[in-house]
Amino acid sequence: MAEMIIRKADIKDIPGIAKVHVDSWRTTYKGIVPDTFLNRLSYESREQIWKRGIEENHIYIAEDESGQIVGFATGGKERTGKYEKYKGELYAIYLLKGQQRKGLGQKLFNSVVYDLMDKKLNSMLIWALEENSACGFYEKLGGMKVDTAEIEIDGLKLGEIAFGWDGLSETFVKDGINEKSN
Repeated sequence: MAEMIIRKADIKDIPGIAKVHVDSWRTTYKGIVPDTFLNRLSYESREQIWKRGIEENHIYIAEDESGQIVGFATGGKERTGKYEKYKGELYAIYLLKGQQRKGLGQKLFNSVVYDLMDKKLNSMLIWALEENSACGFYEKLGGMKVDTAEIEIDGLKLGEIAFGWDGLSETFVKDGINEKSN
């Protein structure tokens, strides 16, 4: 595999993060989320969202040898306050389709885990659409199904699953955050 760098994002990375966000949604959720919704996604609107997000949370990016952003992940405090057991949350993790299944997802996941642990948030959850193939990834990393919910996107009701992890410090081994990795 070509050399990749995992690092914290800064403001100049927002266009690349927005591109990964839109492009990965269009490939990952094709056939799951209505095309009308996917077709309305725009890099510009996602850039506005991530400009706010980068001020509030750490975002980690995966960058290829040419400096192109090919994936990102972000997390922070659990947003609803509904889950007393889970203090942190992995808000988003996305990779371009051609970069999946190469170990980058795990490196981005670990980056967020260690960021949460640094903030003394030693448990976390993530929400995923039931039909998202990443559900297997979360289970492989030890995520336990802890809740379900229903959301609506463009009139289509979709199921979501919350995966939870207890004792993050006991579960994960730190690997090369902010270092070049092969």
